[in-house]
Amino acid sequence: MFENLSSALQKTFKNLRGYGKLTEKNIKDAMREVRLALLEADVNFKVARDFVKKVQESCMGEEVMGSITPGQLVVKRVQDELEELFGGAHKEFDLTGRPASVMMMGLHGSGKTTSSGKLAMRWKKAGRRVLLVACDIRRPAAVEQLMILAGQVGCEMARPDPGETVPQLGRRAAQFAKDGNYDVVIYDTGGRLQVDEELVRELKEFEAETKPNNKVLVLDAAIGQESVNVAEAFKEAVGLTGMILTKLDGDARGGAALSVHAVTGCPILMTGSGEKMEDLEPFYPERMASRILGMGDIVSFVEKAQGIVDEEEALRMQEKLAKNQMDLEDFLSQIQQMKKLGPISNLFDMMPGDAMKMDAKKKEAIATASEIEMKKFESIIQSMTKWERRNPKLIDRPRRLRIAAGCGRKLADVNQLLKRFDQMGKMGKQFKKMEKRLRHLKKFTTK
Repeated sequence: MFENLSSALQKTFKNLRGYGKLTEKNIKDAMREVRLALLEADVNFKVARDFVKKVQESCMGEEVMGSITPGQLVVKRVQDELEELFGGAHKEFDLTGRPASVMMMGLHGSGKTTSSGKLAMRWKKAGRRVLLVACDIRRPAAVEQLMILAGQVGCEMARPDPGETVPQLGRRAAQFAKDGNYDVVIYDTGGRLQVDEELVRELKEFEAETKPNNKVLVLDAAIGQESVNVAEAFKEAVGLTGMILTKLDGDARGGAALSVHAVTGCPILMTGSGEKMEDLEPFYPERMASRILGMGDIVSFVEKAQGIVDEEEALRMQEKLAKNQMDLEDFLSQIQQMKKLGPISNLFDMMPGDAMKMDAKKKEAIATASEIEMKKFESIIQSMTKWERRNPKLIDRPRRLRIAAGCGRKLADVNQLLKRFDQMGKMGKQFKKMEKRLRHLKKFTTK
């Protein structure tokens, strides 16, 4: 996400940092590069123009021009404007009332139904009772898709009765949710290939019957500039309280995210960057701006890890590593925990430092190689007996050949796994030595 824009901006700022003092010409040249980078990232041309104008005006002041670190101050100005472009502060769903209601809208293929299921899972984990309502009665298998998602999440679902219109279903579901003491009701409304008169009329009638707290548009970020037109059409038709941007993992340009808020004034509430039910995250403008400028987003990474990784298991692993007591069952558990965090390429965007400086192709190549290796190691360990997993040092050549044949891998792959595991054991010994030195130093300094 935003790889192309991020690379171009970082290159521009690297050049700026090389100047001891900035001139008006330096700034204008840099802003020209920034504007080009925004346009190439598929940002709306009016948005790009206004953005560059604001940054340039703020950079022409005495504070920046005469600063000891002018390049850094320019980056800060750009970061501030990026945050403003994204909406300034993080916005939440309005979950007041009982039940709170969310009307999900969008075109076919935007990820509306999947996002409804992801929201239901998120709020159910937070301890809320959630009701999903299947209001898409035209798309084949739409009701069945939502039913499967409701089953995965473990929440109830209301479906249309034979001959029931969408507004009638909305009125019945709203009353059912109220009587059933639900906390949140999510209406998965019908989509179309385009915003047409029939869709608008249906949505208006549905809104009148349900009076939802939240009118949320689900947008496919990969459709680029068209997303702005779609957002404007829905806002004009029924009004919007917020948006969810999906498929950000499949768009290296990301211009839609930079454009939709600036054009519509509606906040981006969440973003989707994967197919798993966990791949829906709150949108924080300041964190996204930080990612784009190569500063990483360690806060989001920690929050993501806390929501997925078992803390007790992590502490147990840490203790075993320090005592050099890890076996291949532990190694397998670590691989499976890593996979839960999602695609490695997405994690790169959150890491500051060298990871952010790599270009998009290099990041993708490293991420792909790492995921292939994890999959390979996982299949090899699963091909072992329990005794072999617990006694990796005793796995001789005949056993290695049998393990390789059992999972369809090469002997070299098994050797590579055992070598990597051995390296991890040596690292644990180094940690133990370091811990002893620190204890000794602490004891010495307290005397």
